[in-house]
Amino acid sequence: MEYFNIFVKSIFIDNMIFAFFLGMCSYLAVSKTVKTSFGLGVAVTFVLLITVPVNYLIDKYLLQPGALAWLSPSLADVDLSFLSLILFIAVIAAIVQIVEMVIEKYSPALYNALGIFLPLIAVNCAVLGGSLFMQQRGYSNIGEVTCFALGSGIGWLLAIVGIAAIRERLRYSAIPPALKGVGITFIITGLMGIAFMSFMGIKL
Repeated sequence: MEYFNIFVKSIFIDNMIFAFFLGMCSYLAVSKTVKTSFGLGVAVTFVLLITVPVNYLIDKYLLQPGALAWLSPSLADVDLSFLSLILFIAVIAAIVQIVEMVIEKYSPALYNALGIFLPLIAVNCAVLGGSLFMQQRGYSNIGEVTCFALGSGIGWLLAIVGIAAIRERLRYSAIPPALKGVGITFIITGLMGIAFMSFMGIKL
């Protein structure tokens, strides 16, 4: 039940876009069509699903104060937590590089559609935020961390696909010239964020 709570909370209540506004650059730039938005959303979800658990294991068994005690009792006082940020980023960059190569090989059309924003997943603050939130919240096991990572990715996917679907419909709407493009997208994002705030009333 705790896993389900973490999963649902990560999607709706602690949504990376609507609760923390993380990953807004890709969210705004790629969300012009549902197809490309879905492809990027799946890629971000996959990267989160791999990097957050890996970074959890690195943090637990290498970086935390006393984490190296399993190697030798003499290392029990070693604290490598100051390396967490750089190692988290290194893991994310490595996984993103693998994802980029796989998409380029098996889906060249999606690779060309995503363009520069595919390698920029490595600096997508939603991906790094997932690892930092994992560290801050102190999840007790790898199962909770995996549920959090999957939920965060699906939440980001729903957000970008949702705004892309709305933007596709807006092409046929009479929008004031001053609000066309990013302006109306910001307004809709704010309204969607308010809508997602209603999930905060759910007692899990």
